Amino acid sequence: MKSRFSNLKPEVISLRTQGKSYGEIRKVLNVDIPQSTLSCWCKNILLSRAQQSRIKVLVAQGSKKARATALVVNRARREAYLRAVKNRVLYLSKKLEDRDVAKIALAMLYLGEGSKRGGAIMFGNSDQAVIKLFLKLLRYCYNIDESKFRCTVQCRSDQNVEELEIFWSKFTNISRDLFYRPQIDKRTIGSVTKKVDYRGVCRIDYFSADIFIELMQVIKVFEE
Repeated sequence: MKSRFSNLKPEVISLRTQGKSYGEIRKVLNVDIPQSTLSCWCKNILLSRAQQSRIKVLVAQGSKKARATALVVNRARREAYLRAVKNRVLYLSKKLEDRDVAKIALAMLYLGEGSKRGGAIMFGNSDQAVIKLFLKLLRYCYNIDESKFRCTVQCRSDQNVEELEIFWSKFTNISRDLFYRPQIDKRTIGSVTKKVDYRGVCRIDYFSADIFIELMQVIKVFEE
Protein backbone atom coordinates (compact mmCIF):
# COMPACT_ATOMS: atom_id res chain seq x y z
CA MET A 1 0.00 0.00 0.00
CA LYS A 2 1.40 3.35 -1.05
CA SER A 3 1.99 5.81 1.78
CA ARG A 4 0.48 9.29 1.54
CA PHE A 5 3.98 10.58 2.28
CA SER A 6 5.60 8.66 -0.61
CA ASN A 7 6.32 11.82 -2.59
CA LEU A 8 8.56 12.98 0.25
CA LYS A 9 10.73 9.88 0.29
CA PRO A 10 13.56 11.30 -1.90
CA GLU A 11 13.84 14.38 0.33
CA VAL A 12 13.79 12.24 3.46
CA ILE A 13 16.60 10.03 2.14
CA SER A 14 18.62 13.09 1.14
CA LEU A 15 18.26 14.69 4.55
CA ARG A 16 19.05 11.44 6.36
CA THR A 17 22.16 10.98 4.24
CA GLN A 18 23.25 14.41 5.48
CA GLY A 19 23.03 13.03 9.02
CA LYS A 20 19.76 14.62 10.04
CA SER A 21 17.73 13.06 12.87
CA TYR A 22 14.14 12.03 12.26
CA GLY A 23 13.01 14.97 14.34
CA GLU A 24 15.04 17.37 12.23
CA ILE A 25 13.66 15.80 9.04
CA ARG A 26 10.09 16.32 10.22
CA LYS A 27 10.91 19.90 11.13
CA VAL A 28 12.57 20.68 7.76
CA LEU A 29 9.69 19.17 5.78
CA ASN A 30 7.08 20.48 8.22
CA VAL A 31 5.31 17.12 8.06
CA ASP A 32 4.68 14.68 10.92
CA ILE A 33 5.85 11.53 9.14
CA PRO A 34 5.46 8.39 11.32
CA GLN A 35 8.59 6.93 12.90
CA SER A 36 7.92 3.56 11.27
CA THR A 37 7.82 5.14 7.80
CA LEU A 38 11.06 7.03 8.34
CA SER A 39 12.79 3.93 9.70
CA CYS A 40 11.66 1.88 6.68
CA TRP A 41 12.88 4.43 4.15
CA CYS A 42 16.21 5.02 5.85
CA LYS A 43 17.12 1.51 7.00
CA ASN A 44 19.77 1.02 4.31
CA ILE A 45 21.46 4.39 4.79
CA LEU A 46 24.90 4.12 6.36
CA LEU A 47 25.80 7.03 8.62
CA SER A 48 29.28 8.03 9.64
CA ARG A 49 30.35 7.66 13.27
CA ALA A 50 30.20 11.41 13.67
CA GLN A 51 26.67 11.50 12.30
CA GLN A 52 25.60 8.60 14.55
CA SER A 53 27.08 10.31 17.61
CA ARG A 54 25.38 13.59 16.78
CA ILE A 55 21.99 11.87 16.36
CA LYS A 56 22.43 10.04 19.67
CA VAL A 57 23.06 13.36 21.42
CA LEU A 58 19.98 14.90 19.80
CA VAL A 59 17.83 11.91 20.75
CA ALA A 60 19.08 12.06 24.36
CA GLN A 61 18.37 15.78 24.53
CA GLY A 62 14.91 15.24 23.06
CA SER A 63 14.16 12.51 25.59
CA LYS A 64 15.30 14.73 28.44
CA LYS A 65 13.14 17.59 27.20
CA ALA A 66 10.17 15.23 26.77
CA ARG A 67 10.58 13.93 30.33
CA ALA A 68 10.73 17.48 31.68
CA THR A 69 7.60 18.41 29.74
CA ALA A 70 5.81 15.29 30.93
CA LEU A 71 6.79 16.10 34.52
CA VAL A 72 5.30 19.58 34.25
CA VAL A 73 2.12 18.24 32.65
CA ASN A 74 1.74 15.47 35.24
CA ARG A 75 2.35 17.92 38.09
CA ALA A 76 -0.32 20.25 36.71
CA ARG A 77 -2.76 17.35 36.38
CA ARG A 78 -1.97 16.22 39.93
CA GLU A 79 -2.51 19.72 41.32
CA ALA A 80 -5.80 20.04 39.45
CA TYR A 81 -6.91 16.66 40.81
CA LEU A 82 -6.00 17.62 44.38
CA ARG A 83 -7.88 20.91 44.06
CA ALA A 84 -10.94 19.03 42.84
CA VAL A 85 -10.79 16.59 45.76
CA LYS A 86 -10.28 19.43 48.25
CA ASN A 87 -13.30 21.26 46.87
CA ARG A 88 -15.28 18.03 47.15
CA VAL A 89 -14.62 17.71 50.90
CA LEU A 90 -14.32 21.38 51.82
CA TYR A 91 -17.79 21.35 53.39
CA LEU A 92 -16.53 19.00 56.10
CA SER A 93 -14.62 21.82 57.80
CA LYS A 94 -17.97 23.30 58.79
CA LYS A 95 -18.75 20.09 60.66
CA LEU A 96 -15.92 20.80 63.12
CA GLU A 97 -17.70 23.96 64.21
CA ASP A 98 -19.91 21.56 66.17
CA ARG A 99 -17.87 20.95 69.34
CA ASP A 100 -19.24 17.45 69.73
CA VAL A 101 -17.98 16.53 66.27
CA ALA A 102 -14.65 18.26 66.99
CA LYS A 103 -14.37 16.28 70.24
CA ILE A 104 -14.87 13.02 68.33
CA ALA A 105 -12.14 14.06 65.89
CA LEU A 106 -9.84 14.91 68.81
CA ALA A 107 -10.50 11.55 70.48
CA MET A 108 -9.78 9.64 67.26
CA LEU A 109 -6.55 11.61 66.77
CA TYR A 110 -5.56 10.91 70.37
CA LEU A 111 -6.39 7.22 69.92
CA GLY A 112 -3.79 7.05 67.17
CA GLU A 113 -1.03 9.21 68.61
CA GLY A 114 -1.64 9.85 72.31
CA SER A 115 -0.61 8.00 75.46
CA LYS A 116 -3.42 5.97 77.05
CA ARG A 117 -1.63 5.53 80.38
CA GLY A 118 -1.44 7.93 83.28
CA GLY A 119 -3.89 10.60 84.30
CA ALA A 120 -2.99 13.41 81.91
CA ILE A 121 -2.79 14.17 78.20
CA MET A 122 0.46 13.14 76.54
CA PHE A 123 0.69 13.56 72.77
CA GLY A 124 3.78 13.56 70.57
CA ASN A 125 4.61 13.69 66.89
CA SER A 126 7.24 14.94 64.47
CA ASP A 127 4.62 15.95 61.90
CA GLN A 128 3.86 19.64 62.34
CA ALA A 129 0.41 19.28 60.76
CA VAL A 130 -0.55 16.62 63.31
CA ILE A 131 0.62 18.76 66.24
CA LYS A 132 -1.22 21.77 64.83
CA LEU A 133 -4.48 19.85 64.44
CA PHE A 134 -4.22 18.34 67.93
CA LEU A 135 -3.73 21.72 69.61
CA LYS A 136 -6.42 23.37 67.50
CA LEU A 137 -8.98 20.73 68.47
CA LEU A 138 -7.92 20.61 72.13
CA ARG A 139 -8.11 24.39 72.53
CA TYR A 140 -11.45 24.51 70.72
CA CYS A 141 -13.13 21.68 72.58
CA TYR A 142 -12.08 22.60 76.11
CA ASN A 143 -11.51 25.62 78.29
CA ILE A 144 -7.73 25.32 78.37
CA ASP A 145 -5.45 26.70 81.06
CA GLU A 146 -2.31 27.46 79.06
CA SER A 147 -0.13 27.25 82.18
CA LYS A 148 -0.88 23.51 82.40
CA PHE A 149 0.94 22.79 79.16
CA ARG A 150 4.42 21.28 79.12
CA CYS A 151 6.55 20.51 76.07
CA THR A 152 9.50 18.22 75.51
CA VAL A 153 11.66 18.22 72.40
CA GLN A 154 12.92 14.74 71.50
CA CYS A 155 15.68 14.94 68.91
CA ARG A 156 18.86 13.53 67.42
CA SER A 157 22.30 14.20 68.89
CA ASP A 158 23.55 16.46 66.07
CA GLN A 159 20.57 18.83 66.19
CA ASN A 160 20.58 22.30 67.74
CA VAL A 161 18.29 21.94 70.76
CA GLU A 162 17.86 25.68 71.31
CA GLU A 163 16.75 26.23 67.71
CA LEU A 164 14.29 23.34 67.98
CA GLU A 165 12.77 24.69 71.19
CA ILE A 166 12.40 28.15 69.69
CA PHE A 167 10.73 26.65 66.63
CA TRP A 168 8.26 24.46 68.56
CA SER A 169 7.52 27.23 71.05
CA LYS A 170 6.47 29.57 68.23
CA PHE A 171 4.64 26.82 66.38
CA THR A 172 2.61 25.65 69.38
CA ASN A 173 2.27 29.07 71.00
CA ILE A 174 3.53 27.51 74.23
CA SER A 175 6.13 29.48 76.19
CA ARG A 176 9.66 28.07 76.35
CA ASP A 177 9.40 28.49 80.13
CA LEU A 178 7.01 25.52 79.99
CA PHE A 179 9.50 23.26 78.18
CA TYR A 180 11.07 20.31 79.96
CA ARG A 181 14.71 19.35 79.47
CA PRO A 182 15.11 18.01 75.90
CA GLN A 183 15.52 14.28 75.35
CA ILE A 184 18.37 13.41 73.00
CA ASP A 185 18.43 9.99 71.38
CA LYS A 186 21.84 8.56 72.38
CA ARG A 187 21.56 5.96 69.63
CA THR A 188 22.12 8.75 67.09
CA ILE A 189 25.49 9.87 68.48
CA GLY A 190 28.03 9.91 65.66
CA SER A 191 25.43 9.83 62.88
CA VAL A 192 24.23 12.72 60.72
CA THR A 193 20.58 13.73 60.37
CA LYS A 194 19.78 13.32 56.67
CA LYS A 195 16.46 15.15 56.60
CA VAL A 196 17.32 18.84 56.71
CA ASP A 197 13.75 19.81 57.63
CA TYR A 198 13.45 17.31 60.49
CA ARG A 199 12.53 19.20 63.67
CA GLY A 200 12.54 16.26 66.04
CA VAL A 201 9.47 15.12 67.98
CA CYS A 202 7.39 17.59 69.95
CA ARG A 203 5.75 15.93 72.95
CA ILE A 204 2.95 17.88 74.55
CA ASP A 205 1.71 17.20 78.08
CA TYR A 206 -1.45 18.79 79.44
CA PHE A 207 -2.27 18.25 83.09
CA SER A 208 -5.97 17.53 83.23
CA ALA A 209 -7.19 14.17 84.45
CA ASP A 210 -10.76 15.16 83.59
CA ILE A 211 -10.03 15.82 79.90
CA PHE A 212 -7.92 12.65 79.69
CA ILE A 213 -10.68 10.50 81.20
CA GLU A 214 -13.32 12.07 78.97
CA LEU A 215 -11.32 11.40 75.81
CA MET A 216 -10.75 7.81 76.92
CA GLN A 217 -14.48 7.41 77.46
CA VAL A 218 -15.27 8.87 74.02
CA ILE A 219 -12.87 6.32 72.53
CA LYS A 220 -14.44 3.54 74.59
CA VAL A 221 -17.97 4.50 73.44
CA PHE A 222 -16.93 4.09 69.81
CA GLU A 223 -15.01 0.89 70.51
CA GLU A 224 -18.16 -0.63 71.98
